[in-house]
Amino acid sequence: MATITAADVNKLRTATGAGMMDCKKALVEADGDFDLAIENLRKKGQKVAANRSDRESTEGAAIAVVNADKTAGVVITLNCETDFVGMNESFVKMATEMANQALNFDTKEAFLASDFNGITIADKLIEQTGVIGEKLEIRTFEKLEGAFVGSYIHSGNKIATLVALSKNVEGAEEVARNVSMQAAAMSPIALNEAGVDAATIEKEIEIAKDLLRQEGKPEAMLDNIAKGKLARFFKDNTLVNQDYIKDNKLSVANYVKSLDKDLIVTGFKRAALG
Repeated sequence: MATITAADVNKLRTATGAGMMDCKKALVEADGDFDLAIENLRKKGQKVAANRSDRESTEGAAIAVVNADKTAGVVITLNCETDFVGMNESFVKMATEMANQALNFDTKEAFLASDFNGITIADKLIEQTGVIGEKLEIRTFEKLEGAFVGSYIHSGNKIATLVALSKNVEGAEEVARNVSMQAAAMSPIALNEAGVDAATIEKEIEIAKDLLRQEGKPEAMLDNIAKGKLARFFKDNTLVNQDYIKDNKLSVANYVKSLDKDLIVTGFKRAALG
């Protein structure tokens, strides 16, 4: 039987984030074999994850990061079950580290399979499920590229956004951040009219027509009036057409053009908990 020292336990605790007693037990079961002890802790995590697979993970941290030259960004949500865990400093730190790693990948699947301090991201989530005792998952993974990409994370890490601009000009960082704040606050469904899917448009037209019928409007007039209501829907729900929240005399598109007449928003990503 190997002698398990306090230093051994602390080393395992530092490496895995598991509790002191869990680390000691894992080392005893592994007869002092460090790698086997880690595997034992991961197996514990797998068991806990299976037991909690039906739990709702609607809390956590939404994180947006951009690369050094501001040409690409990624937004992820690391979800857990309780706000208590989601607001924990070490949890947010782990989510941020994972987001920075996610910058290197184009798909969620490749990101989850990537190495994270000796194990895959997917296995790290299982391990930490065992450590924390809550279901953990990467719910959202969205990447955005552009000539200039900016980001915004709302207070408490509940919402994170990215915005891409068509050019990297002086002042682009402030504009991109402000438009990212707009996307966080106003939750647009698309960048512009072209980004709204046909099913949504059809649904909005039918809703408008039903309301008009209830108001007694003649059937022959419904199409034209409904088109006007659809235009209002686009204004309220597409990012570049929304009133700019810091100056409602401007649309978001016009605010962006106030920096540079040729500057446009080319894309955005938004992730929110819940």
